[in-house]
Amino acid sequence: MRKASRRLPSAGISAARVRPSRIPFTGADNAQSQGRQSQENDQLFVEKERIGKLERIRQLVFGSLDGLLVPLGVISGVAGGTNNSHVVVIAGLAEAFAGALSMGAGEFISARSEAQVQQTEIAKELQEMRTNPRYELQEMAQLLEHEGISEEDARQITTLLAKYQPAYQRTMVEKELGLQMDVETVQIPEALTMGISYIIGSIFPLIAYFFFPVRTALPLSLLLTLIALIIVGIIKGRLAQMNLFRSVAEIVLVGIVSAGGGYFLGNIIPHIFGY
Repeated sequence: MRKASRRLPSAGISAARVRPSRIPFTGADNAQSQGRQSQENDQLFVEKERIGKLERIRQLVFGSLDGLLVPLGVISGVAGGTNNSHVVVIAGLAEAFAGALSMGAGEFISARSEAQVQQTEIAKELQEMRTNPRYELQEMAQLLEHEGISEEDARQITTLLAKYQPAYQRTMVEKELGLQMDVETVQIPEALTMGISYIIGSIFPLIAYFFFPVRTALPLSLLLTLIALIIVGIIKGRLAQMNLFRSVAEIVLVGIVSAGGGYFLGNIIPHIFGY
């Protein structure tokens, strides 16, 4: 008995004739790919630089608050003690410039000292990684386990990192010491931010005494300082993305306490000692 032959239905195109299309990878495509990669890398460093600039909010708030509150305390005390606008202006200007220089220099020296101490600790850690690599590998694995990674995966990640020493060293320093490898010992922009913000802040409590007697200038000085404190609070709140009312309230409360204390010391204490 003959079996009936089976014929596959024709698809209209022979399978042998079907060929996957190949798109040539040209030099232009390679250049575009490299260009996109370069842009992504640049964007990573741009973000890092942006965050670094936002960290100067500490110098901005610190300098402006001191520039507002310290001169306000001095000015209010001198105004309450002498009732003489000329004396208040002289004292305020002397304090403003001396305070700005002191704050800027203090920020520069303190930041430099901190960076030098950090560099020393980083150098010690890198030396330990060279002299006792097995122990440091165990430490890295333990640090990774502490962050919730399983023991086996932590060992694999540590072994892989150890093949790339720069990444391994940076990761170890960041996780064990909590420091960044790129420590800057010269921080001039931070010092300038501190000093300039201090000078700008000191203008608000002092400016009224240039034009009015103490009785009129004192409430104007307090009002201008209050307005400046509110502005600083709003800037801090927006940069920190926190509640603006809370941010303003914190700074205004500190300002009220400082101004009240300065006026009390300048007006009450001299009378106690008979001056």
